[in-house]
Amino acid sequence: MSASTTPLPEAMPHVPTHGREQESPFTPRALIWAVIPLVLLAVVLAVIVRTNGGVDRGATPPIETLSVQRILLPAPGQIEIRVVNDGPDPITIAQVLVDDAYWTFSMNPAQPLERLQSATISIPYPWVAAEGHAITLLSSSGVGFPVEIPVAVASPHLDQQSVLRFALIGIYVGVIPVALGLLWYPFLRQIGRRGMNFVLALTAGLLAFLVVDMWQEAQEIAATAVSALEAPVLIPLVALLSMGLLIVISHALRQRQQARGKDSAPLTLAYEIALGIGLHNLGEGLAIGAAFALGEAALGVFLILGFTLHNVTEGIGIAAPLVRERPPLTHFVGLALLAGAPAILGVWIGAFTYSPFWTTIFLAIGIGAILQVIVEVWRLVTRSQERGGEPALNWVTFSGAAAGVALMYLTALLVAA
Repeated sequence: MSASTTPLPEAMPHVPTHGREQESPFTPRALIWAVIPLVLLAVVLAVIVRTNGGVDRGATPPIETLSVQRILLPAPGQIEIRVVNDGPDPITIAQVLVDDAYWTFSMNPAQPLERLQSATISIPYPWVAAEGHAITLLSSSGVGFPVEIPVAVASPHLDQQSVLRFALIGIYVGVIPVALGLLWYPFLRQIGRRGMNFVLALTAGLLAFLVVDMWQEAQEIAATAVSALEAPVLIPLVALLSMGLLIVISHALRQRQQARGKDSAPLTLAYEIALGIGLHNLGEGLAIGAAFALGEAALGVFLILGFTLHNVTEGIGIAAPLVRERPPLTHFVGLALLAGAPAILGVWIGAFTYSPFWTTIFLAIGIGAILQVIVEVWRLVTRSQERGGEPALNWVTFSGAAAGVALMYLTALLVAA
């Protein structure tokens, strides 16, 4: 009975056993079908732009938005304003008022200013040093865009003397304090396992504070960027992409080291920490350079003093993974330069050429880099705690993380003061 109901082997449907047999070969026809929707989409978008989506705007006024990116006073009697058309429609600057008086001006490139196009407006006005000036840019449709110069101070010139002077500021802010923090390395080598875990957790706390600080700074700068570029939206996206890329690179380096039979993970982690801190110091340099470019010399000096004290603690975080290693002195020099030298670049960019959008991108990259380092540091803490039969988070590691946050907060108060 059962034999009569059981299908013969020949009658059973054939089921492929290999995934390769299920795959269809890629042909030029498949490529054509992939391109056709994109071409049709381009045609539809072109029609929408050409016909305004079927909406009759009639005699409605244009939507005009102008973003002021930088104000320069390159020479006595000369004002330069760098602007970007942040709106959907072209803009023509018809008149310029300086201190409630109409003034002649020139614009490069020539008008009208198309969407997202940048231009420099030059005004031959006898500005007075240490005094404020109010400027209004009037479009052809009567829309006014106010521009304020709080304190008129000649802008830095890109010459050898200025380059060297601002490089020295970057060394004061970045390289020297990080190098001083690395001098705690011999002391850190004398502490035991729990002491090392405390310092590693302290490093994680330091880096967590830097992430929050950089996030806030990126949001503030993104608010001044061209709104059409959606800089605030890019902050978390760029941070996640940066973090993911560094995780992939770190994993590849770890596999290569294991293949060679070497264990240089602590040194690699130290360099990763130095890279993240270096990107943070780049942002600090930008703030200092921008302060001097805007004529806020007193603020710039206080930023130098505050950041110098603030960055000494960063050297401890870089040295923490190396307490069980004996790297050559050249590595310590490289770590100090990697973490501190970006401050020099930041001061140069902030003083001579400053872009809110790209500054936001750099800070977002730094956020992602530091997040990746926090993951690596805490992984090191977890392994060390497991070897001692203790949980990753106990009073020792919690106290270290809290101490790191408190230390960075207290030194940050010096910057705010």
